[in-house]
Amino acid sequence: MIPAGLVDGSFGPRGFRVCVEKVADFVAATGDDAARWIESAPPGFMASAMFVVASDLLRELAGHSVIHGEQTFTWHRPFLVESVLEVSGAVTRLRERGDVSFVDFEVTVSDGGKTVAEGTSLFLVSGRFAAGSTADERAEPAANDDGTPGPGQVSASRADLIRYAAATRDWNPIHWDHQAAVAAGLPGVVAHGLLQAAWAFAAASTLRTGDRPLDTARVRFRNPLLPATPAMVSVDEEDGMAVVAIGDDGVEYLSARIQLTER
Repeated sequence: MIPAGLVDGSFGPRGFRVCVEKVADFVAATGDDAARWIESAPPGFMASAMFVVASDLLRELAGHSVIHGEQTFTWHRPFLVESVLEVSGAVTRLRERGDVSFVDFEVTVSDGGKTVAEGTSLFLVSGRFAAGSTADERAEPAANDDGTPGPGQVSASRADLIRYAAATRDWNPIHWDHQAAVAAGLPGVVAHGLLQAAWAFAAASTLRTGDRPLDTARVRFRNPLLPATPAMVSVDEEDGMAVVAIGDDGVEYLSARIQLTER
């Protein structure tokens, strides 16, 4: 069981500066367009703001398996470089089904009282890590092996996952600790859900110009993506909505519906 006091628990507010170095590290870790994101940060940078307080939630859940199920984001204003923001988070709902807890975590990023962005995460939290392995456990690929993605594909090496974790503070152990991932019932470490979301947001952002190309997004994480596993990114625009999927060989890892800003 997760701590009962977690419900209605709040985190922050905490200060967060959108400095040049943070934006550059995030762009490099996600492979976004460095030439575009100079005066502002890409939409996926919301993950860096979110984990200013979400990292406190992970500490509260230390020893439990935490898997990201869904994510929604709304962007009201761009993340301007060198702006100083305030981040607040709260657990707003807790449901239990068997030995799995479903935790809703809401985050708000503001600037001088005006909301910059907000989001809601759904985390699936199961019992404490257990010793042993799964039948599907696999040997980890070499640290820098990204599987050599082809045109239109994305992938990450284990080293890439560490770079992304450092850029966002998302140090959930299932993304870097093989034994913790296996104890959580996974074959090994898996890519961050929000890294995949950043790939989806980057694809959708190519459909609009400007520093706030996206309005809202709902992302569902369908299956764990292992390192060195190339996957295809597909994006289609339907009535101002970007429909994005990441998958390959009949396996869908992520699906997203993203409302684009008006042209």
